[in-house]
Amino acid sequence: QVQLVESGGGLEQAGGSLRLSCAASGSIFSGTTMGWYRQAPGKQREMVATISAFGRTNYADSVKGRFTISRDNAKNTVYLQMNSLKPEDTAVYYCKDLRYSAWGQGTQVTVSS
Repeated sequence: QVQLVESGGGLEQAGGSLRLSCAASGSIFSGTTMGWYRQAPGKQREMVATISAFGRTNYADSVKGRFTISRDNAKNTVYLQMNSLKPEDTAVYYCKDLRYSAWGQGTQVTVSS
């Protein structure tokens, strides 16, 4: 059974930075595409960034140039470095194992203006 545990969320001012982590277990992490998604109040969950097993990345237009997804296969962990945060980045951020469609419990990110 795949388990994903996110951490690193919190309250940050606009222009600041946060780094999210997602620790995975129960799967062959190195062979799996991983992703970060977010859901703001009253909105649908949306893709933020994905990273393939080979390190190929994909970003939503709204975060390109500000967010960076990376992975450490030795630690079974995927990261999301978020810079130049904006109030519209406020959401619950979820980690996803795309092979097994498994989700983490989410971590709240709040950006104040």
